[in-house]
Amino acid sequence: MNWNGLRVHFIGIGGSGMSGIAKVMAARGAIVSGSDLQESGTLEALRTIGISVSVGHSATHIEGADLIVRSSAITSENVELSAALKSGKPLLGRAEALSKLLVDKKSVAVAGTHGKTTTTSMLTVGLQSCGLDPSFAIGASIRNSGTNAHHGSGEIFVVHVDNFKDLESIDDLFLQFVGTVASKLVVCVDDEGVRRLLSRVKGVKDSLEILTYGSEGDPDLLVDRIFLGARQSKARLVFRGRVWGELELAIPGRHNLLNAAAAVAMGGELGAPIAPLLAGLAKFTGARRRFEIRGSVNGVTVVDDYGHHPTEIKATLETARNFVGSGRVFVIFQPHRFSRTKAFAADFAKELARADHTYLLEVYPAGETPLPGVSALSISSKMAKDSVTYEPSMPEVITKVLKVAKSGDLIMTLGAGDVSSLAPLIVENL
Repeated sequence: MNWNGLRVHFIGIGGSGMSGIAKVMAARGAIVSGSDLQESGTLEALRTIGISVSVGHSATHIEGADLIVRSSAITSENVELSAALKSGKPLLGRAEALSKLLVDKKSVAVAGTHGKTTTTSMLTVGLQSCGLDPSFAIGASIRNSGTNAHHGSGEIFVVHVDNFKDLESIDDLFLQFVGTVASKLVVCVDDEGVRRLLSRVKGVKDSLEILTYGSEGDPDLLVDRIFLGARQSKARLVFRGRVWGELELAIPGRHNLLNAAAAVAMGGELGAPIAPLLAGLAKFTGARRRFEIRGSVNGVTVVDDYGHHPTEIKATLETARNFVGSGRVFVIFQPHRFSRTKAFAADFAKELARADHTYLLEVYPAGETPLPGVSALSISSKMAKDSVTYEPSMPEVITKVLKVAKSGDLIMTLGAGDVSSLAPLIVENL
């Protein structure tokens, strides 16, 4: 597709996925514009590279556009979307727009329910360490480079896909994804869901080559001799009986060692030399909002994390507990979406109990209509009364957590909504 001179307008350009696609299209020569409801650092960053961005929505914004891209958060009542539908102009969702960018590229897609952003970031940094210049579009900024997207000079394009929205049909959705994979699939056999699906995966496409990795059983790439430190993690990688080398990460967590193993396995399949891959991963400092240390004052560490599903919260709080040692973990959690809160209230309560105390903000709707009887109280009602505080006021929650935190403790802002805005305020007030 020839992007040079094509006028593309993004409705809801401020999201991490949308802004990344907009950056790559602009780098390929498109004349990009966009709109979003609120001003943000993301919008300002887009302006600095020549993208015209408006705050607020208006039907006039789509005038002159050859192609329109809509965020999944945009509802049918949006005036720009309504005008776009009436105009008959080509209209794409985020995933469709991304697929257009992958044409004529050697694409690598990272899929799953957790760890997509981190694994995609790791693979990108590893490939760059090998002297390659891949294109990438990631759901968060890589801290090493400070950006969430890049139009590279190489033939490789690294992305992650978000197509797992319906928990009831997640197996079928994953199999549909596998059906689109041209030749190779790298999977973690430590994962119960993957093990359950492997026999079905093999029947989807006879020509599909499957490469397994994990710390259990007999995978193609074995992760063993695992060491989990407070601020780092290490393991040995053994590929089909041959030692590939030591994997050393400057970030903690067993889950991150497995994410890194996936990146090394895929990098190797792409022809990248293993030693530079491992060297690149040793310098990887993480993706934004993935156990991101925002500051440490008077011995109190403040961490921000995107975790918004019980499984993610479990891994994050296990890492936090290891990180803090004999200190305490205080969590400020903001549930994300009413539907998710309803479905997982008991699971949230179970995993949040890993913290010494949890402060619950109200649900961040993310465009959803509130559900009767569903709120953050749906979670707190299932927790021990002395382990949770329901506090919907953000200023009040800061005041309360600062009263109890002492040297050696960790304060974590947790969730996919605007709870992250509290982390710098907590650091400032400490």
